[in-house]
Amino acid sequence: MNSNKDNIFLYDDALVDFVFDDKVASVFTDMVNRSVPGYALIVRMIAVLAEQYASSNTKLYDLGCSLGAVTFLLQQLKLDSCAIVAVDNSSAMIERCRGIIRLNKTADLLPVELRCEDIQDTELSNASVVVLNFTLQFVAPKQRDKIIKKIYDALDSRRHTHYFRKSYVFRYRKKCVIYRVIPPI
Repeated sequence: MNSNKDNIFLYDDALVDFVFDDKVASVFTDMVNRSVPGYALIVRMIAVLAEQYASSNTKLYDLGCSLGAVTFLLQQLKLDSCAIVAVDNSSAMIERCRGIIRLNKTADLLPVELRCEDIQDTELSNASVVVLNFTLQFVAPKQRDKIIKKIYDALDSRRHTHYFRKSYVFRYRKKCVIYRVIPPI
């Protein structure tokens, strides 16, 4: 993965909206590791949980996949006839993710479909695992319940969503398991 140092806002005093453009994508690994304590461990734990809940002949979704750290670990799961759908609304992130997947491609990895689209528009079906790793915080609060409901409808009762967010914890009708990994400040 690209390990460029994040100094995007170091010298720029102008207030601008944060966007996941090519400038951010090029330093994202450094940026997320510095801004989210334990990020690398969280990503590895998602893979452990996904391995426990993933089922053969289903789809595994990584919604807000960024550079594909979770996607890459999901690819390594030993499942029959599964596919991964990795979604991000940033074309810069998707292009870099595509490059990383291409570099690490081997015959024994699960196939990945990359989609550059808003997760609110993503059609979900036959899902055994849906990952939202620090993603929902970038969705307008009024739209979040719709996304969770859409995920709920795509899962059966044995399957789970692992949702990592900085501020709170909840369970959604016992079907989607939600974890808090960073306590509120």
